[in-house]
Amino acid sequence: MRLRHKPWAKEYMEAQEHVFIQHPEQLKGKWGTEFGNDDPLFIEVGSGKGQFVLGMAKQHPNVNFIAIELFESVAVSIVQKLVETPMSNVRVLTVDAKRLVDYFEAGEVDRVYLNFSDPWPKSRHAKRRLTYKTFLATYEAILPKAGEIHFKTDNRGLFEYSLQSMSQYGMFFTEISLDLHVNEPEDNIRTEYEERFSALGQPIYRMEAVFRPKN
Repeated sequence: MRLRHKPWAKEYMEAQEHVFIQHPEQLKGKWGTEFGNDDPLFIEVGSGKGQFVLGMAKQHPNVNFIAIELFESVAVSIVQKLVETPMSNVRVLTVDAKRLVDYFEAGEVDRVYLNFSDPWPKSRHAKRRLTYKTFLATYEAILPKAGEIHFKTDNRGLFEYSLQSMSQYGMFFTEISLDLHVNEPEDNIRTEYEERFSALGQPIYRMEAVFRPKN
């Protein structure tokens, strides 16, 4: 899908400093101070327009959420929604997932969500997939022991690749669904892509994976 450029997005977001964090590296190890509490911290890498992360934040008011989206022209939609409907337990970052260790201390993040990530289907682009081993190492570095990744996609190839990549990394799976909406959990929050592909009859794949504690 072609990304629509919004030249006004950066200036708009910077004016919403209560929502959009311009210098997240300054909060490394201090996110509890930013939120004003010691509630668990969940992050979504690749939040799109924010339907999932905002739905989760509403459903779980005692959890802090950080929406991470690389492109300002996309992330601005989340910020706009938070301006219209304030939620004190959500912040927005526009950063590269490769650098998460620059923004979070070891064990500071309690859970990572990956929803409908770019599948990068060509083999030569495998390193760009958010479940490639270098990304898994990054998530492991900011999660506690036995930290969790929750993953959803409509792309069977990416799902199979992710299962293999995580398994080879040493993770284990506590839940796997090959068609989430057949018996959809009542608390499932759908993303924009999830609704679109489900309406087309496309199965939604989901899994929960846990890092094995290292001795």
